[in-house]
Amino acid sequence: MEHALDITLTVNGAQVSRRVAPRQHLVDFLREELGLTGSHIGCEHGVCGACTLRVNGEIVRGCLMLAVQANGTRVDTIEGLTDSKELAPLQKAFHERNALQCGFCTPGMLMAAQDLVLQKRKASREEIRAHISGNYCRCTGYQAIVDAIEEVIHGKG
Repeated sequence: MEHALDITLTVNGAQVSRRVAPRQHLVDFLREELGLTGSHIGCEHGVCGACTLRVNGEIVRGCLMLAVQANGTRVDTIEGLTDSKELAPLQKAFHERNALQCGFCTPGMLMAAQDLVLQKRKASREEIRAHISGNYCRCTGYQAIVDAIEEVIHGKG
């Protein structure tokens, strides 16, 4: 790997060090180097939200961030948030409300939804829609997704 750079980051609580190409995107690094394939590669332009990750507590598009930019950061993936049970209420609500459909957008949608849940405020349906507007879903029409997020945020489940 010509011009490779060494990076060290914390992924789902575990420190990881690797030598990476400077142009490798974070989502590709996670999928190819670490086998964390829950974050999907969709549009590769940061538009669809399928590659949504959490870096130092903020959601980002993994296709727009280079792996070298993640050096020294904490990265949380859908696998990490699932293993820690952080997403359990949202996953349950998505399942019960049939908000999963094909599942391609679901990891990114859950990451965006959890970002809103962590704000600990009672968001309106319009605010929920605005918050997930950067995540495309071609299967559900969003109604079931908004229902599931609303259920968790408002403690209806």
